Amino acid sequence: MEYPAMKHWFLFPLLLLSLLLTSCHKDDEPQTTPYRRTVLVYLAADNNLSSFALQDLEEMKEGMKQVSDGMLHLLVYIDTGSSPRLVELKKQNGQVVEDVVRTYDDRNSVGVDETREVFADVFSNPDFLAEGYGLIYWSHADGWIPYGQASTRWVGQDKGDGDHRMNISELVTILQSVPHLDFLMFDACFMASVEVAYELRSFTDYYVGSPTENPGPGAPYERLVPLMAADQAAVEMSKAYFAAYEEIYNGGIGISNNNWTGGTSICVMRTDALEPLAALTAQLLPDEVVNIAALKAAVFDYDHDGWGRDYVGYFDLKQLMEQVLDDASYATWTQAFDAAIAYWSTTPKNYSQFVGMFSMEGANGITHYIPGSSTQRDAAYCSLKWYQDAGLEKLGW
Repeated sequence: MEYPAMKHWFLFPLLLLSLLLTSCHKDDEPQTTPYRRTVLVYLAADNNLSSFALQDLEEMKEGMKQVSDGMLHLLVYIDTGSSPRLVELKKQNGQVVEDVVRTYDDRNSVGVDETREVFADVFSNPDFLAEGYGLIYWSHADGWIPYGQASTRWVGQDKGDGDHRMNISELVTILQSVPHLDFLMFDACFMASVEVAYELRSFTDYYVGSPTENPGPGAPYERLVPLMAADQAAVEMSKAYFAAYEEIYNGGIGISNNNWTGGTSICVMRTDALEPLAALTAQLLPDEVVNIAALKAAVFDYDHDGWGRDYVGYFDLKQLMEQVLDDASYATWTQAFDAAIAYWSTTPKNYSQFVGMFSMEGANGITHYIPGSSTQRDAAYCSLKWYQDAGLEKLGW
């Protein structure tokens, strides 16, 4: 006697069991989809900015509340003079907490080895794997102003044991071990320098900085953090940064660190447009020695420091080229310059701790060095990649 129906009925439980096992296996697989972006905010605050660093950390926590799950790994390194630590800001039970990744002994947080170690703890850590990466460097800075010797520029200050600064050449060395960045932002003074951006161009898609002195409170991180995983994060964060200060700007009346009414300025550069800009500059510059004194008098200067240190000046790149190029060449050059700027905005005036409020009329967002203030510095300037690629020797510099 044949039992065909029973034969198929016997196979059905086996098929069902197979499906159940397959389903359970899939549910048990770990989540492998990386976050949209990992961002490190590096607060080198073992200096007179330590209180601002703590305020900014609280702002970041507020901003993190608005970030969707699975979008952003936000890592913050903070050194305010004691207990340096690396934390991840994470949402737990409706609150944002500091999940300590690592603590460090007291250290020079602008040292090469120390900085590289922190960067590795973030960017080489499989727990923070992401589709893209960003870095915000927060501290004092002085663009092209030399520190220690005339050949240096610096960013970051650590005064825990002496007075340490990081030279841009050292930052280049450190960034060589970091994955390519979607954006590199400096929450620090005088960093919208074409020379510095050009040195760092290969490490990031967008370079963000201010051509002037930063407001005391720094970036409004409660607004920036929710935008850190956005498609155009550099531009969107910069717009939010500017809007926060534009909303309360009144020309500096009643200005204080708790009520920054003195405005600000911020510029975002497309780094892939910097090499074409340098090449075109070299092509268009005349073989003609320029009058340095007359050039400095004619070009907008963002630097209003008249005390204490060796004054250098941060001159407007676009105005400089308008002075040295003929009209046709300048019109061609301007197109390449505009292509290099993803975003630029300023309030009518900015604040300087040295002279108070000053007009930003005629400013275009990117600074450039003009030689003549120091023989040593001028010699060092000739070693820079921007100087070489932009053909500045044609001007007799």
